[in-house]
Amino acid sequence: MRGKSTDIPDRDDDGGHLPTAVRAERSRSAGVALAPPPVFVLVRPQLGENIGKAARAMLNFGLVELRLVSPRDGWPNPSAGPAASGADIVLERATVFDSVADAVADCAQVYATTVRKRGVTKPVVTPEIAARDIHASPSRAAILFGPERAGLETDDVALARTIITVPINPEFGSLNLAQAVILVAFEWSKGIDSNSGALASPPATDLPEPAPHEELEGMIQQMDGMLAAAGFYFPPDRTPVTRRTLRTLLTKPGWSSQEVRTMRGVLSALDKPRDRN
Repeated sequence: MRGKSTDIPDRDDDGGHLPTAVRAERSRSAGVALAPPPVFVLVRPQLGENIGKAARAMLNFGLVELRLVSPRDGWPNPSAGPAASGADIVLERATVFDSVADAVADCAQVYATTVRKRGVTKPVVTPEIAARDIHASPSRAAILFGPERAGLETDDVALARTIITVPINPEFGSLNLAQAVILVAFEWSKGIDSNSGALASPPATDLPEPAPHEELEGMIQQMDGMLAAAGFYFPPDRTPVTRRTLRTLLTKPGWSSQEVRTMRGVLSALDKPRDRN
């Protein structure tokens, strides 16, 4: 191994929440039984930008341990940082290895991501099943991702115990590196306790209460009168159907009182334009 991993910090530089994987590491040190987060191993990655994008995908779901096997352009790579968009902790902790065997030497579970058959007989699972198995095991897991152009070689897959793949268009089985990483990382994140605060969905926005029907009916009648005066209902024999269509349209969204008032203001302005000059 040529790289050296940075020590796990007690907290981030801004005093904010630590990534999920770092929290898990500290919890295990304190004697709390948690499945260790998986290690993501990029095998012979070609572009620094793709390494950065993979790091960004990992940190979105709280994962920080990235291992690189013989990156084509060396490491560190100045192109990785901008592509990581702030996932600096992943890049700083990244370690470099000369072989896949060295990169996974401390891992009891090794998964290879591939969408093609490689002539190696291995159990094949989806990212969802792999994530469930990783959470259920006390052992460290490594997940292998192949080079951008051709993916993992047969000898790489042979080192794995299980293959991860996803159902994909047989006419276009092509995922880029960051896409593959985010698929696996997302499935792993679903096993994190939602009450832990380690990962969070965007805050929910309360919807306003629907307007009383009386308010909505007033708006509809106002619009109906304006449309009738403007000669909108034509031909006459289509008027009932047209009115029904408009009523259906206007009663679908569940208008709030504010929305009704706004729409009626619009109609009033159209009915009696004001000279604002």
